[in-house]
Amino acid sequence: MKQLGTLEADVMNVVWDAAPEALSVHDILAALSDRKLAYTTILTVVTNLHTKGFLTRTKVSRAYQYCAMHTREEVTSQTLRDILDSSDDPTAVLMHFAQTATPEETAALRKSLPRKRARQ
Repeated sequence: MKQLGTLEADVMNVVWDAAPEALSVHDILAALSDRKLAYTTILTVVTNLHTKGFLTRTKVSRAYQYCAMHTREEVTSQTLRDILDSSDDPTAVLMHFAQTATPEETAALRKSLPRKRARQ
């Protein structure tokens, strides 16, 4: 999955936070009102995110409403998968990552791994 730029990530966070509600460009612009952004800037960003497969869109009247194609967790997981796949030693990367896991994260992994093994 392609990486997100800073503004793309900000737009995706707005869309994810609003889920499952669909948002217009005006809605996204309003949510980012603390920044001096033009409507056309947000329009360009959501068009690019749609092209990259991050957003779906539905035509409502003369404008589009946007929803996330995948959850924040799915996109984050895919990013981690891409990092592991790009490494010369993905096992070492995974082990280094596991060493930084919190006790809660470790417990969640231990709980879910037996279910994964049972499905295989």
